Order: sequence, then structure tokens, then C-alpha cells
Amino acid sequence: MKTDKKRAKSSKRMSKKDKKNSVLYLSPSLLGVLVFFVLPFFVVIYYALVDNPINHQIVGMDNFINIMQNTAFQQAAKNTATFSLIAVPLAVVLSLAMAMLLEQNIPMRSQFRTFFLSPMMVPVASIVLIWQVLFDYHGVINEFIKLLGADPIDWFKSSYSQLVIVILFLWKNLGYNMILFMAALNAIPKDLLEVATMESATELQQFWYIKLRYLSPTILFVGILSLINSFKVFREIYLLTGDYPYDALYMLQHFMNNTFRSLDYQKLSAAAIIMALVMSLIIGILFFVEDHFGKDVEG
Repeated sequence: MKTDKKRAKSSKRMSKKDKKNSVLYLSPSLLGVLVFFVLPFFVVIYYALVDNPINHQIVGMDNFINIMQNTAFQQAAKNTATFSLIAVPLAVVLSLAMAMLLEQNIPMRSQFRTFFLSPMMVPVASIVLIWQVLFDYHGVINEFIKLLGADPIDWFKSSYSQLVIVILFLWKNLGYNMILFMAALNAIPKDLLEVATMESATELQQFWYIKLRYLSPTILFVGILSLINSFKVFREIYLLTGDYPYDALYMLQHFMNNTFRSLDYQKLSAAAIIMALVMSLIIGILFFVEDHFGKDVEG
């Protein structure tokens, strides 16, 4: 009995010591998160609630009302929402279709995979250069259009401008998403598919009732990743068109960047909080949908 009590005391001491060591090792990371993430988050909320950084007078929701009535913000939000609603579903659906295609014994499968993975190794500046060569007013595509007897199109200053960026986004991101889906497809239990085949289930039925259930976490991850990447497309648009592009290409990141240059911290902070809330809402909806489709698999 005494031996058991001694062991219990020593284990308690060891657990306390382990906790202290854990806190000690984690403290630099916790301090970094506190200084570079938590404190700036509260600073942004503070700036969104004051009239300016000098007077520090609390104005409540006035900054949020002003930003929602700002025509530049409305245009940027509309363009960003339109782009994401088009590009993100296409990125998920097309990459899943490509992954399922590569599961089949098709000719030149490795070359097909390499073609879509190559953009991952190309720097942003090189991608921009390629798109300038292709879609400039005097570029390759317009020269081909001239040969067909049609008028050239100013791609970056026309109604086709966002379509050009969607193509760029898909070309750059489909390969990585495809690899994620290929890994998820390989993880589906083969015995389930064999049983379904023996039960005369069609390919569509197998996809809907088996594959889609197991793919739901990957679809969620790819959807969130594509949504984040759709906001990052500002880099390419900025290098292609500058601070003030054609109206259809004026994104929220342009608005934030230009607002930061004018040192309008209140407007910038209010816009950042609205963006964060909208992103959280979208991601929450995606988690809800994934939980609905994948709960029977997890169970």
C-alpha cells in the first residue's frame, strides 16, 4: 500500500513537472501569438469603433455604416463575391472530375497530371508574363482573332476581364486540388465499391452514395482552400492591371490596399471586420454541409 502511495505521489509530481515544462516550451509561441495575432485583432476592433486615431472618440457602428454605403467598397465586394462564386465551385468540381478521370486507364495519364501540376512550380511574375503575352491587346490570342477576321478584344478592360482571371485561377490551382482528391479517392475502402458493383449499382450511384460520403472532408478542405486562394488572386490582378484596374477587376484587396495607403484606419478596420465575419459565415456553412454529408461515414 505504501509503495502504491509513493508511486501515486511521484506520478503527480511528474505530471506537474511535465505541465510546467510544457508551458515553458510553449511560452515563446504563445507570446508570439499574443503579440502578433491577439493584440492586433483587438486593435482592429478598437479602430473600427473610434472616429480617428487622434481623438479616440467612440462612434459605435458609424464606421460600419459608412463603409457599407461606400460605392468603392460595394463595387469591390460585388466583384469579389462574383469571382469567388464562379471560381471556387469550378475549382472544386473540375479538380474532382480530373481526379476521377485519372483513376481510369487513359492514355498519357502522367503527362496530363504533369501539365496541371506545373503551375505550382511557376512564380507569380512568370504567370503574369504568360497572361500578358496571351491576353494583351497586341497579344497572341488577339493576333489569332485577327486572322479569323474579327476585331481584337482589350481583354483586361472589357466584360471578359473577370473570365480571363478565372481561367488564370483555375490553371494555377486545379493541379494541387486534383492531387488532394486523388489521395482521397485512393483512401475509399475498395470492398465497399466491390460490393456495390456486385449489387449492380451504377457508377453514378456509387459516386453519390459511397464516394461522395468519403470525399466530403476533402471537398470541405478544397473548398476552403480555394476560397482563400480566390482572395489571393489580387496579386496577379495587381501585377497585370495596377492599383485601379477595370471596374470588373476591382477586388476587396484593391480597396484595402488603397485605403491603407490613404491611412484611413477606421475604414480599413471596419472593412476587415466585415470581411472576417463574411468569411467565418461561409466557412461555417461549409462545415455544416460537410457534417450533413459525412456524418454517416464518421459514425
